[in-house]
Amino acid sequence: MTRNFDPARPVPASTVRHLVDLASRAPSAGKTQGWHLVVLEGAATSTFWDTTLPAERRAGFAWPGLLAAPVIALVLADPQAYVDRYAEPDKAATGWGEGIEAWSAPYWTIDTAMAAMTLLLAAEDGGLGTLFFAVSRNEDALRERLGIPSGLELLGAVAIGFPAESADQRRGRSVGRRRRPPEEIIHLGRW
Repeated sequence: MTRNFDPARPVPASTVRHLVDLASRAPSAGKTQGWHLVVLEGAATSTFWDTTLPAERRAGFAWPGLLAAPVIALVLADPQAYVDRYAEPDKAATGWGEGIEAWSAPYWTIDTAMAAMTLLLAAEDGGLGTLFFAVSRNEDALRERLGIPSGLELLGAVAIGFPAESADQRRGRSVGRRRRPPEEIIHLGRW
């Protein structure tokens, strides 16, 4: 994950569109594709930062290079899109079209997360840096400023841009945590 972006290198709109096109190929229950992105580019990213990290809080912010990301994409899941899709004749027998509570798992979250991961991988493959992070402050104010409908679930934000050449990038607190080997993850045949 990149936390220090080059402010002098914007990401072309055509590149963002290409990344979203690739992300739209992620798995999707019933091909619902019930996810959306609010994409803020260039100077418009200040709307995000001014709302979620006001200037008076920035002095102690651990990753000031993150604020230089030329693109911030807010990742949104649409539960109602899945209810509507599964109320259609070819899916009605599942019963999932009866309401959100009928679902055994929140596929709107699962599918949106898969699309976000595909976007992250596509950006990395294209030589860009990314960071998926939570919108942990002032979500209601951000939703209001950007006109985000209340029925959509905000899963997080993705910063996209070219990594800064600087070698002084501070690493995340979890970087020293051991990565689990496959032997601790795979349970062959049973738990």
